[in-house]
Amino acid sequence: MLPEGTLDLIDRSLREDIGDGDHTSLSTIPPEAHGGARLLVKGTGVLAGVELAEAICQRYDPALRMRVLIQDGAQVVPGDVAFTLTGPSRSILVVERLVLNFMQRMSGIASLTRRFVQELDGTGCQVLDTRKTTPSLRAIEKWAVRIGGGRNHRHGLYDMIMIKDNHADMAGGIPKAIAAARSYLEQRGMQLPIEVETRNLGELDQVLATGGIQRIMLDNYALEDLRTAVARIAGRFETEASGGITLENARQYALCGVDFISVGALTHSAGSMDLSLKALS
Repeated sequence: MLPEGTLDLIDRSLREDIGDGDHTSLSTIPPEAHGGARLLVKGTGVLAGVELAEAICQRYDPALRMRVLIQDGAQVVPGDVAFTLTGPSRSILVVERLVLNFMQRMSGIASLTRRFVQELDGTGCQVLDTRKTTPSLRAIEKWAVRIGGGRNHRHGLYDMIMIKDNHADMAGGIPKAIAAARSYLEQRGMQLPIEVETRNLGELDQVLATGGIQRIMLDNYALEDLRTAVARIAGRFETEASGGITLENARQYALCGVDFISVGALTHSAGSMDLSLKALS
C-alpha cells in the first residue's frame, strides 16, 4: 500500500520535471510511437521502489504497462532486470528519470538498512530509523527502511512524546518535563507513548525515579555504561541506544541488551544504488 500523500508527491514531482512539456521527446518521437524499456540493476543490494515506480507510471499514463520481474525487498546484483515497461514511447521517456531517482534513493536506504539488520541477527535487538529524513520525502524514505527490514521510529512530532535533552533543559529538568507531558496528555485525552532521552546514568536514575513513561533513550553511552543502564532498567521500560552507532559497532551495542538501536544514517547518509532504464532492442 502506498504511504499517505504519495500520489500528491508524484504529481508534484512530475510537474517539477515536465514544466510546459518534454520538448526533447515531443520534437523527436512521433506521437503514435510505442516501445519498451527494462530496469537494469547495476549495483548490489536490496531493491526498493518497484511499487512506487508502477504508481508513477500509472499516474502519468495508464497506457503504460509494467511487468515486474523482481519484487521490492529482493537482493539484487548487477545485470538483474527488475521490470520491463511497455507503452507509448513518449510516456516512457517522461517517467524515466523520476522512476530512477526514487528507486535509486530507496534502494540505497533499503540496502544499508538490511546490512544493519544482518549485523543484529540473533541479538533480539531491532534497528530503527529517525526523523533525519529529506523534507517532504519522509514517508518514502521510511518506506524504504521497512523494505530493508528495519522498523520506523516516530513519523513526526505528532505521534510520540519524545523528551530530548533540549526539552528537559528548557522545562527545568527531566522530572518536570515528564510531569508536564503526562499532564498534557491527560488534559487532552490523548494516548501517546512517552520516550525520554538520557545522556548519563545520573539522568537515567531521574527517569527511573519518576516513571510514567514507555521508553528510555540511552544516548551516546559508552558500552560499559550501556550495560549498566540496561541492568538498572531491568525490563521495566523499553530501551533504545543511539548516537555513534555504525555498522562496525552495531552488534556490540545490541549485545548490551537494548531493545532497539536508532540510526540516523539509514536515511541521511545512505548512498544510491546504480540503476538505469534501457530501451528494449
